[in-house]
Amino acid sequence: MSNPLERRSFLSRLSLGIGALVVQPFTAFSKSNVSNMSANLIKKIRPLGFQWETLDPFLFCVHHEDFFPKGNAQLGPDAKHFEGRHMGQDFIVKDGFRMYHGSTVPGFPGHPHRGFETITVVRKGLVDHADSLGAAGRYGNGDVQWMTAGKGVQHAEMFPLLKQDAENPLELFQIWLNLPKKSKMVEPHFKMLWSESVPKFSVAANGANAHIEVLVGSLGQYKSTNTPPNSWAADANNHVAIYNIQLEPGATFELPALFEHINRSVYYYEGNGLQIGSQAVAHYHAADIDAAQSCILRNGTETSKVLVLQGRPIDEPVVQHGPFVMNSKEEIYQAFQDYQTTQFGGWPWPRYDQVHDPKLGRFAKHADGRVEEPKG
Repeated sequence: MSNPLERRSFLSRLSLGIGALVVQPFTAFSKSNVSNMSANLIKKIRPLGFQWETLDPFLFCVHHEDFFPKGNAQLGPDAKHFEGRHMGQDFIVKDGFRMYHGSTVPGFPGHPHRGFETITVVRKGLVDHADSLGAAGRYGNGDVQWMTAGKGVQHAEMFPLLKQDAENPLELFQIWLNLPKKSKMVEPHFKMLWSESVPKFSVAANGANAHIEVLVGSLGQYKSTNTPPNSWAADANNHVAIYNIQLEPGATFELPALFEHINRSVYYYEGNGLQIGSQAVAHYHAADIDAAQSCILRNGTETSKVLVLQGRPIDEPVVQHGPFVMNSKEEIYQAFQDYQTTQFGGWPWPRYDQVHDPKLGRFAKHADGRVEEPKG
């Protein structure tokens, strides 16, 4: 499904059930649906909605794909696009896009987090970051932002429409990675993994290529840049990894075997005709697979794209309420009390939907004042 018009139609249909998807767990396929899975390689197949179910140590993943129109002077769409929308809670695709919690610029104005990490992988378009520590950034087009919320931080993620003479398509994954109990109250941390530094390689087979990006962790000789210091992913023994794989028509790629007790899931988010092992998997479905076995991805006649999430489970109680993820109800109550009392440092920006100077390129300004830009 590579045609943009087909994608817009698909996303529009998908978003009709968003209310249930956000608040209810997904229902796994019955045994009869997966009876032909080869050698128990595939443990479960499930359909994907707006919010993707993930396995420990991940909490969930959201796939945003919006076909934003031309921008205006405020870096948002013209007001004519606001008609018929539930502004402030706009999660239904209309005219190819959503405003989310934004009222002028699409995106997510300042909001708090505690007890986990966000990993934001931007495939297309740009995101403006601002947080309660005074850090800021603009990143996208292959960049990855990694934020450790730890003991508490507010941040905004806005989607500025920088082009006034062309459409502003956006595609990103936001992945929530849990923190173990010992790390839930660490100092917040903000890190950029620029596209230029993301390891990329291709594998040819049968005259077709598989293109792999090692966004987090390692794969063979390829290793991503250092993780935040208190992340579950910082310990190589936890085998936390995120890969994005694009398969040309007819291409194959083998994910190597790891060990038992490592969770690994393959999310098929674009294409038509993928096989995992000998099992056909439908578009916009995920397969949880046995990481102790090698796994061959075989593509059909269209370009296919998959996201792979893997890691050793933390195996601790998870209690989540909105933006807070802790180990007990008491810790959740404390998180709300702390936020009401301290605002996690307050908000140092003039707007909760903070966007940066449209003349700026990709950059990151850290809480200590250090500014970095991508190299290359």
